[in-house]
Amino acid sequence: MSRSRHWGVVGVPSSAGGHTPGMDLAPAAIRDAGLIGLLEQQGHDLRDYGDVPGFRRRPDPANPDRQNIGEVHRVAVETAGAVAAVIGAGRTPLVIGGDCTVTLGVVAGFRRAGAPTALLYVDGGPDLYTPGRIAYGNVDAMGVAHLLALPGSDPILTTLQGEPPLLRPDEVVLYGDALPEDGDDLERTLVEQLGLVRVPATRIHVDAVEAARAALAAAETAGERFVVHFDVDVLGHLHLPLANMPNPDAAPWGLSVAEVVASLRVFSDSDRFAGIVLTEVNPNNAPDDGALREYVELVASGLSG
Repeated sequence: MSRSRHWGVVGVPSSAGGHTPGMDLAPAAIRDAGLIGLLEQQGHDLRDYGDVPGFRRRPDPANPDRQNIGEVHRVAVETAGAVAAVIGAGRTPLVIGGDCTVTLGVVAGFRRAGAPTALLYVDGGPDLYTPGRIAYGNVDAMGVAHLLALPGSDPILTTLQGEPPLLRPDEVVLYGDALPEDGDDLERTLVEQLGLVRVPATRIHVDAVEAARAALAAAETAGERFVVHFDVDVLGHLHLPLANMPNPDAAPWGLSVAEVVASLRVFSDSDRFAGIVLTEVNPNNAPDDGALREYVELVASGLSG
């Protein structure tokens, strides 16, 4: 039997931070695929607070190095308010995005509610780029950089809630990436310079439960509570083809469904687990309805604790 929780569901139908539209369709698609019903079958109590006003990605010629930054900010502010309301009602946020910038609003919402949180970032990449350092100008590759208020970040995002940074480096745990261990890589260099705790895909492939427990220990040390950010691109695209921007289907990239489920179970069983954000699902990439059903079954199983 799963650990029963009182969830507050918030949808964030936004692809403002992405390369392409499509992630704005995810909250409706994930609900339609049965996530809420599956969690209820496990004994969870859920209240659906509906969606915040979203945004469908479009070209932004005025901001080529930070596409749709104004809408990213607006959606994050809306998300922060919704998350703070869920926390105020005594419920655990289950936020259905949307692109990765949704997590900016979630972290801001915890701070607004007087319950600052650490972040366990389950993602195919650490999202440490800043404007001008990634060719597409997609802000969903810049989320953690703005949470940490790295040099070059846009103040419109670093000041979402109070004084920056929203998070310190010791409040972030990275999980599941396959950054190159050799040669020049901007994000790996930043991880090392910042001293971020990182549990890479290579370690998870050896023993997912051991790796998850190591990440959990770091997250529990980082604060009184932690939120899990779960980007579907941490999965191998051959395992579950839903990611808006898939990573390569070559070792060591891509966790298996079993590895992700095992990891989420470890995280969600913690007394300090305070919520989860689902990001980067693009229903347009699903070959059929079965992929979305498999995704919601993965999430529900992972939250069984």
